[in-house]
Amino acid sequence: MSKIKYELIFGLHAVRSLLESDMSRVVEGWAQIGRHDAKLELLVKQLEEQGLTVQRVPKDSLTKLTAGGIHQGMVIRSVARPAATQISLEECLAAIKGPPLLLVLDEIQDPHNLGACLRTADATGVQAVVIPKHRACGLSATVSKVASGAAETVPLIQVTNLAQTLRWLQTQGLWLVGADRAGSENLFTTTLTGPLAVVLGAEGAGLRRLTREVCDKLIYIPMRGRVESLNVSVAAGVCLYEVMRQREI
Repeated sequence: MSKIKYELIFGLHAVRSLLESDMSRVVEGWAQIGRHDAKLELLVKQLEEQGLTVQRVPKDSLTKLTAGGIHQGMVIRSVARPAATQISLEECLAAIKGPPLLLVLDEIQDPHNLGACLRTADATGVQAVVIPKHRACGLSATVSKVASGAAETVPLIQVTNLAQTLRWLQTQGLWLVGADRAGSENLFTTTLTGPLAVVLGAEGAGLRRLTREVCDKLIYIPMRGRVESLNVSVAAGVCLYEVMRQREI
């Protein structure tokens, strides 16, 4: 029998999103004593109405509990979501109506970047974010906080072999478009309206060689200044909003 795993969720947006999506996962909560905030008090009321204990503690205690995270006066402990797998990806694709849109992140190490990518994915209609199980950050309290609720709405699917998963996506009819400085086509002149997976590489290193070789097409984001590349979460935003723009024409 597997041991139950718990996680801390903090920040008003992240906590509210969890309460709206799956209140049953919440175990207990902490709220900052002396903080008068209508949004915070509403969350406390929701928890208490479900018979859950909310302890009032000093701000420093919350800061220590979240290892210095920006908690906005609210922290909860919840049962961790089980990691999504390849089977979940198959189920996800089967349930999609219309052309699928996935975001694939190759070995993203910074939880702030992963959280920002999830937030943008939610905003642009991405149906799932795919990441490798190893050598990459997964869901954490920091990711959930930065994602501002998107960690509860966008499936984050971990796969053991990213290249193999990308090849499987091709067999399902998805076009793999990788963003790379060495890309041959301009993002803004590339057709991005069909079944699609946008593939982005790690901070600094970019796409790994094998990932790059699997992609059907490599595109580049035009740069007019002296900076050679964008932060991965910014690049995700640029690419995904261009996809959304083309699909809404």
